[in-house]
Amino acid sequence: MTLGALARETSTIRLGTLLTSATFRHPGMLAIEVAQVDAMSGGRVELGLGAGWFAEEHHAYGVPFPGIGERFDRLEEQLAVITGLWQCEPGERFSFEGRHYRLENSPALPKPVQSPRPPVIVGGHGTRRTPALAARFADEFNVAFGSADDCRRLFGLVDQACEQIGRSPSSLRRSAALVLCCGSDEAEFRQRAAAIGREPEELREHGACGTAQEVVDVLSRYGEAGVSRVYLQVLDLDDLDHLRHVAKEVMPCV
Repeated sequence: MTLGALARETSTIRLGTLLTSATFRHPGMLAIEVAQVDAMSGGRVELGLGAGWFAEEHHAYGVPFPGIGERFDRLEEQLAVITGLWQCEPGERFSFEGRHYRLENSPALPKPVQSPRPPVIVGGHGTRRTPALAARFADEFNVAFGSADDCRRLFGLVDQACEQIGRSPSSLRRSAALVLCCGSDEAEFRQRAAAIGREPEELREHGACGTAQEVVDVLSRYGEAGVSRVYLQVLDLDDLDHLRHVAKEVMPCV
């Protein structure tokens, strides 16, 4: 619902989730919802889909949270169903027989605006099934809140998974997600760190944090590790001066 509203209120930004959990929705319904947002946005939506990890959230809202093996099985089937529905030729029917999901003679409508489908993002720190799923289904592989070395190592596993199925590794975009906390000087950085309840030293160790030059240096290290897109998580949504500072002092350098 939020993405649909943003689709109507914006005109250029890409829209998506990083990552929604495969435990939250039936894949047939999710394919329809994303296609609708794609239409409302004029073709700007991306689907980030993962196996799910936040058990407390599931328990709090009554969503079943199976073991990790089943969650990955469901994720694999959902990726097959959603991409299959989107790429089914107009006028044809789509069927799927899996362990967890079964679709019979679906009209595979509505279609998304983007052709052959909206970009799909798969991510995580898993070393076996995650790279394999990214190689099979994804347009982008994401490493969230990991180090540059983590990215380099996981990208290597994705390369191997692509090569095993005859896909060019260069056809898969590589991205990272990092917490952003930037100040014009040390005092302002520490003030912003305190506002989000984080320790400055911990932020510097794990995020794109510090002065503008420090943030540029961090992003450069991730770029050297193979990252071409970075999602910067802003935790204080009321601090618009923070965004203005980053736009003025960081973005021109990257």
